[in-house]
Amino acid sequence: MANWDILGTGDGNVEDRRGAPMAVGGGLGIGGIVLLLAINYFMGGNVVDVLPQIINQAAIAPSQEVDPAQFEGADSYEIFAKTVLGSTNDTWNNIFSQLGKTYQEPTLILFRGGTESGCGGAMSQVGPHYCPTDGNIYLDETFFDELSTRLGAQGGDVAQAYVIAHEVGHHVQTQLGFTQAAKRAADSNEGSVRLELQADCFGGLWAHSIKDRGVFEPGEINEAIDAAGAVGDDNIQQRSGGYVNSDSFTHGSSAQRQYWFNRGYESGDFSQCDTFTPAQI
Repeated sequence: MANWDILGTGDGNVEDRRGAPMAVGGGLGIGGIVLLLAINYFMGGNVVDVLPQIINQAAIAPSQEVDPAQFEGADSYEIFAKTVLGSTNDTWNNIFSQLGKTYQEPTLILFRGGTESGCGGAMSQVGPHYCPTDGNIYLDETFFDELSTRLGAQGGDVAQAYVIAHEVGHHVQTQLGFTQAAKRAADSNEGSVRLELQADCFGGLWAHSIKDRGVFEPGEINEAIDAAGAVGDDNIQQRSGGYVNSDSFTHGSSAQRQYWFNRGYESGDFSQCDTFTPAQI
């Protein structure tokens, strides 16, 4: 367990909706969940295009039974999310200041099953994602069980923090115009890959900003590196279909995702996260 207390209790903008879940897709088996992960996990700006289709195609099941009292007050996970998000705010406020810009801090929505979003709704099966329409990050933390059991990640709180930092990276991309530029790219898959790898690098920048503060125990950063590899297109395709088609990659290979996270983590240099120079990926 990382020493998150070093960062304080956190001041990230977290809205807890876990006590009031909406109806969620109920006709999806494990294979459907893996497919949704393959298509949508870490999709950033692209989620606004595909999420309504997924919701329309999914069978609607009754809302999950959740005791609202379970989430009254700030529980340990909400505090963790606020702490990590608040730390990313510190990182990006500093970088934006150096760029002569003002950073607009995101809100992270914790939910269970499904909830409303500006992108047509958020569902657990889609995985953690950023909605550029409302500028919010959506996270059902039970997804991390899937990350470990279905995608082979070793898990851990540092891996979960990496996921949050990655989604914050998509928020940064929208503010700086990278998301819009990727959508205009002639090859939409390549544009998506460049966005995802840059968001990994941005996650590495955040980890670099706190690595000398005693937050991580020796070797704990490997949880984040392992998670980056687990959500590589080749790993997801291999686990979901048994074969790999690099022409269909939208997020980058496991090796690429680990490389770009490490590039940000080792350098701490915003300029090193330029995945939009053609020779860079």
